[in-house]
Amino acid sequence: MHALERDILAIATRDNLLAKHERLVVGVSGGPDSTALLHVLAALRAPLDLGLVAVYVDHGLRPAETPDEGAYVRQSAAALGLDYEYVRVATAEHAAGAGLSLEHAARELRYEALRTVARQYGAAGIAVAHTADDQAEEILLRLIRGSGRKGLAGMRRRNRDLVRPFLETEKKVILAYLQDKNISYLQDSSNLDPRFLRNRVRHELLPFLERRFDPGIRRSLRKTAASLAELAALTDACWDEVITADDDNEEAATGRIVLDRQLFGRQPAALQRRLVEKILWRLGSRARYEHILRVVEAAQQGRTGSELHLSRGLRVGVRREVLEFSYPRGRIPWRGRLYAARRPD
Repeated sequence: MHALERDILAIATRDNLLAKHERLVVGVSGGPDSTALLHVLAALRAPLDLGLVAVYVDHGLRPAETPDEGAYVRQSAAALGLDYEYVRVATAEHAAGAGLSLEHAARELRYEALRTVARQYGAAGIAVAHTADDQAEEILLRLIRGSGRKGLAGMRRRNRDLVRPFLETEKKVILAYLQDKNISYLQDSSNLDPRFLRNRVRHELLPFLERRFDPGIRRSLRKTAASLAELAALTDACWDEVITADDDNEEAATGRIVLDRQLFGRQPAALQRRLVEKILWRLGSRARYEHILRVVEAAQQGRTGSELHLSRGLRVGVRREVLEFSYPRGRIPWRGRLYAARRPD
């Protein structure tokens, strides 16, 4: 077994990344990263008891190249004894209709296509070939776009149905694997197109930062993301103990959330702030730092029956044992007191 295959097997076992008897859809473009991922996972089918389906998504943007790429992925899947699916999506049309960039539209449609195939095959997960280099690029991209702390935690190795086995693997290791195994791959010409922000970050900004500021900038970016991800994981672990939410949908922008003041007060200060930040995100509110501090103070010292007025109609009612977060009149500004007709506890 090759060293990279052993590393991914160890990661999958250590982190329970891939469950036994699991079927995975593998997104394969024919490029080096996804080609290596397909071969590594194929090599681990027996020890991990995996079922694999290789999927090529044609975004409809490079008609001169995509037929050869699709054929290459089909041939690779056949040589490895895997199922194969080809899906074509209309990226340009979707981008124009939804007012998105081509990059954004392609990403949306790609994951939609992969999930459609996953449902057809009863697959529990979708494996994609994001690498450690991609993680560093993603952190810079999110900084440029003004992402908050949640975004700067970067991509996760497993996020619901998405699995990223190579997320801690550097590109040079993947290229060495392909060379060692004498595995050919293709090059996507769009990866050199400077119209796309990611390409400018990859080919211009990161090399500039490495030359002029810090040769280890990629590693530093990944360490920062890992630290923020650890804090996010601690927040998630504490959530169910301290918080009660009427709606279990994490994307809900309405509903009611209740915070237990006593249990909240037992948490470290940094974790208290992150819990409040997550509450505000979950309710669709901007998590302004001053709002976070006001909520923390209310939880610690707030007078029963008092309340906080946050943005767009969000109210935080202070009770003896809990804080209540809600939009009593919907997501619109309004005047008046939340507890005007209620007695303090």
